[in-house]
Amino acid sequence: MINGKPVVILLVEDDPAHAEIVRRNLETFRVANRMQHVSDGQAALDYLFRQDTFADPASSPTPDLVLLDLRLPKVDGLEVLRRIKADDALKRIPTVILTTSAAEADMVGAYSQGAGSYLVKPVNFEKFTKMMDAFGFYWLAWNRFPE
Repeated sequence: MINGKPVVILLVEDDPAHAEIVRRNLETFRVANRMQHVSDGQAALDYLFRQDTFADPASSPTPDLVLLDLRLPKVDGLEVLRRIKADDALKRIPTVILTTSAAEADMVGAYSQGAGSYLVKPVNFEKFTKMMDAFGFYWLAWNRFPE
């Protein structure tokens, strides 16, 4: 929680199974959080910039953390990251890449655009679950967010 309010997490993930693993693992933490999920890059931009169906700040609050896949329909994850970090109102939001790509070029591109972390999703369900558990503990229990 941040000042008594839930941590708002925007999950940008097009694979429903991966989104469910992330959601379930992050729900296990006693730290209150609110997961918002969109399944493509354009929806992420619409959410972040409060456009179209995401115009209402009450139902689309600014996230405290963005979990961003790279291989997304409509708008690529690196472009979403670039737009987040280019905007004065959004650039301080920690943005974590959560992808299946272990390609060096993708990692360099993500860090060059301001990613806070780069996590490669294991193919094995149990390993993915363990990684998300460790991630959740770090980001939701130990990490501190600016007000």
